[in-house]
Amino acid sequence: MTTELLQKVRVINPVTNTDLVADVLIEDGYIKSVGDKISEIPNNTSIRDCKSLVLGTGLVDLYSHSGEPGFEERETFTSLLKAAAAGGFTRVTILPDTSPSIDNPAVVAQLKQLYQQANSNSSCLPLLNIWGAITKDVKGEKMTELADLKNAGIIGFADGDALNNLALVRRVLEYLQPLRKTAAFWCCDRNISADGIMREGANSIQWGLPGNPPASETSAIAALLELVASTFTPTHIMRVSTARSVELIENAKAKGLPITASTTWMHLLLDTSSVKSYHTGLRLEPPLGNPEDMMALRRGVKEGILDAVAVDHSPFTYEEKTVAFAQAPPGAIGLELALPLLWQNLVETGEFTALELWKALSTNPAECLKQSPSQIAAGEKAELTLFNPQEIWKVESKNLHSLSSNTFWLGEELKGKVVGVWC
Repeated sequence: MTTELLQKVRVINPVTNTDLVADVLIEDGYIKSVGDKISEIPNNTSIRDCKSLVLGTGLVDLYSHSGEPGFEERETFTSLLKAAAAGGFTRVTILPDTSPSIDNPAVVAQLKQLYQQANSNSSCLPLLNIWGAITKDVKGEKMTELADLKNAGIIGFADGDALNNLALVRRVLEYLQPLRKTAAFWCCDRNISADGIMREGANSIQWGLPGNPPASETSAIAALLELVASTFTPTHIMRVSTARSVELIENAKAKGLPITASTTWMHLLLDTSSVKSYHTGLRLEPPLGNPEDMMALRRGVKEGILDAVAVDHSPFTYEEKTVAFAQAPPGAIGLELALPLLWQNLVETGEFTALELWKALSTNPAECLKQSPSQIAAGEKAELTLFNPQEIWKVESKNLHSLSSNTFWLGEELKGKVVGVWC
């Protein structure tokens, strides 16, 4: 039996909406007690002075990409889970664009077996959630056997890529209604986005890169919302990136549509002005927004219009990303970087409270997945993240658990580091 006492730690509990300093006693994987000062301490308890440290409910990632199976040179299953734990995530949810794709029960079983093998070799790895593919080979053409995937134990349905066949989307929503599983869609009209690789605007003209107009996203969101209104199937909208999208979602929620929505952590921190560097770590889908988009996304998260912040961790090898900006595959890693950078740029600046950020990274993503969020209370399982907002560390390949290092912040010093997780 292992017993730990965290003394004078700042406890952030989004479930009870509290942010206070307390002692927390953890015994054999459960929270034994939480109080101002815990005096009854079992023998052989490991006591830790946690002044200046933050203890919050475990972070939950809504969607990220696994390299394995098929692209193990980018990321193995074990390295993905270790990166998630190092970033404070106690639950991670992978998208189905592996090779083979997660479009049948056999692949789901394979991934669960890989998870068991990884878990047997580690003391604390995050809980694995799996998105089942909506379409065969995630090609957006033919619907998978949705009921079979549900029975295999997936968390919900998502391709992770845009579905531009609205008749298919409508049929999917109708079929999913009785299954009571979340359907997640990334909204992008490829006919409108065409060859755009950064958000259209003054900066795209200045940097000489093809622009992707906001309408490629907003028109697709508007169409999806019409279909949700007609089917009333619970739906999650992924990767929201424009100010107008926030407006559309706000209006739809006011009308009572059963939707949730998320943006990604990088879209909260950066805008098109950063693309001036042509750093391929900023080649993303959807592209970074214009400055007004970034501010609207921040407002959306603070006010609960956007329920959650996702990482969308997308590992690529050095060779894949060391090309011209336009030729680089879109995506960047983030599981180990998201919390420190969001805290540093949003909480320490006073724009977000610690509770607002933690809720968007922990409680709300769990609820989007129809899961019970973790809590910090006596008798609850210890699913916790311990964070040191003051620790300085450098983003280098040798300091990352991910096999890939495709990030804009490579070589930079960050303030804030996860120093413990209980999974």
